[in-house]
Formats: sequence, structure tokens, C-alpha cells
Amino acid sequence: MKQFLCVLLLSAWSVSALASPALQGDVIADLNALQVQLRDGALSSVVERATAQAERLSGGNQADRWASALYQQLAAGALARQDQPGPAADRLATARQLEGVDSAQAARWLREEASLRRVAGQRDQAIELLSEWLASHQDIDATWQLTRLLAQQERWEEAANWLDQALEQSSDPNQQPDESQQALMLAVYRNAGQSDQALSHLLEDLNADSDAFQWRQAAGLAQQAGQAGVAAGLWEMAWQLGKLTQSEDRWLLIQLHLAGGTPARAAEHLAQALDEGDIVRDESNLRLLASAWRQAKDVEKALNAWQALALHTQLADDWRAYGQLAYAWGENERAKRAFARVSELGDDEAEQWLAGFQ
Repeated sequence: MKQFLCVLLLSAWSVSALASPALQGDVIADLNALQVQLRDGALSSVVERATAQAERLSGGNQADRWASALYQQLAAGALARQDQPGPAADRLATARQLEGVDSAQAARWLREEASLRRVAGQRDQAIELLSEWLASHQDIDATWQLTRLLAQQERWEEAANWLDQALEQSSDPNQQPDESQQALMLAVYRNAGQSDQALSHLLEDLNADSDAFQWRQAAGLAQQAGQAGVAAGLWEMAWQLGKLTQSEDRWLLIQLHLAGGTPARAAEHLAQALDEGDIVRDESNLRLLASAWRQAKDVEKALNAWQALALHTQLADDWRAYGQLAYAWGENERAKRAFARVSELGDDEAEQWLAGFQ
């Protein structure tokens, strides 16, 4: 709240900077006196006096209307310091709409009113005012503020459009998005269905010093953007850098490689995890390993994995799958032994396969 008070007080009128029309001496003296009271904290007195004067002068000539607007501004400053941002914004709205107020001053009050509306929780009004301000001004802080307001109202597509402008204005190294703005950027693009945009910006800053959360976030965005291979690559890099070390991290790495079209890498991680005892050597995981090597088309490793699975389950279906795979890859001796085992397990159809090897 204090930052907005500063805006109001710093923009408070000054006799030496008054625009035309010229004010009468008694009005200037009264405004000066109220300015002093405002600085001294006599807030209620300022509101009461400024309100009375503003109403009295609002229907007069051009100089009176200008004075009325200045009284409204003083009242707004006092109200803001009393933690009444809504009523303070109303006073600025009245001031800037009075005839006789020049466009530059009206624009400044528009910007201040938008800030007060935001503090008052009047987000839709703040959005409207900031949009109006930005239509004729380039203000990176206001652009980020508008983006955040739109995000808070879940107006994601509009927020994404303004975010694009904010990022364009942030090309200067001294104006790069801070941590809070980066979080906003990711949320906006993700909810606007533009995960690829979010990922692009996130990858710009991703490096060996990035923490686990940043790597996880990047991989998650890649998945949302439909870039499974990129997600697997990011998770793999994070794993190699030691950012991800838990068993569940390795398990997800395996799943990402399978989804991302790198089954051989998935199989390598799974085989290592099985050898190290990090993953249980049960039917489900042995079957996954066999399937991964088969997808990778690594003949020797795939056949060994399918044989290991069949030995573990002793199911006719698994021996048959092993035999069919061996036969398809020209490993006839292995296929023959597999179908012989299928026959031993009581599958009569295996005889037809065995007959083909005679």
C-alpha cells in the first residue's frame, strides 16, 4: 500500500508546476495549507475540507474545475493513507474526468487510479484502466502488472498476449524477468495452452547450476507441449548431473524414455536398476525390460530378456513370444528350444511350429 501512497504524494500538485488555467491566490493558499496538513497526517481534516472545496468549485469556470480536480487529488491522497484505496480511486476518477484537466495529468491520474483499484481488489476495473493506459504508453512495470491481474482473473489468453509484450520489452539485460515474473510467465503460458512457449523461455536459463525443481518443471512443460523426447532428454540430463537421485526419479526416467522414443536408454536404466536391486525383479518389471529391448530392436538383449522372463514365469505365452521373436530374427535354434518348452507346457499348437524346423 505504501508504494501507491508514494505515487500519489510524489505527483501531488506543486504551485511552481501548475498548468493553466491560473488559480486565484486564495485557492493556491488553501491548497498549500491542505498539502501541509496531508504531510503532517491530519488526514480526516484534509478529506473533509478538500471534498467541500471540490464540490463547490466543480461547476464553475475552467480555473475552478481545475482547482476542483486538485482538491479531489488531495482527498485521494488522504484516503489512500487511511487505507481506503477504493474511495481514493473514486476521487481520482472524478478528478481526471473534470473538464479543464489536461490530457497528460489525466493520464497520470489514470495510472494511479489503476494501482489503487488493484490494491482495493477491484481487478476488473484495474485491468480496464491499465489497458487504457498502455494503449498510449510503454510501461514495462504496468505491462507485467496487467499480465498478473489477468492471470488472477484466469483470463489466460489475454494474459499471454500481454506477457508477449512484457517479454519483448524485457530484451534489455537489466530488465530481465525476476523469479516472480518467471513463475508468472510459466503459469500463464501453461494455462493458455502454450507450454511450448513456456518451455522455450525456461530452457534459455536452464544450466548445470539449475536446481532439481527447475529441471522437473522443464521436463513437465515438455510433456505438456507434446515433446516427449525433449522431456526424456531433460530428465536424462538432470539425472546425469545428479539433480535427480531418488528411485522414483529413475523410474520416471524409464517411463519418459519409453514415451519419448528412446527405448534402448529406458532398457539400460531399467537393467541397471534391476541389477542394483533398486527395482524389484518381478514379472512386471522383467516384462517391461523385455518389451523395451524389443522396441529398441536390440536382438541379443531382447532375446535374453524374453528368455529371462519366460524362465521366471514359466508361462506358455511367454515362451511362445520368445520363440516367435527368435524365429522372426532368424535365431532358429533359440526358437526351436522355446517352442519345445511351449510343447512341454501342454500347448498343442507348438507342434506345428516345431514341425517347421524339421
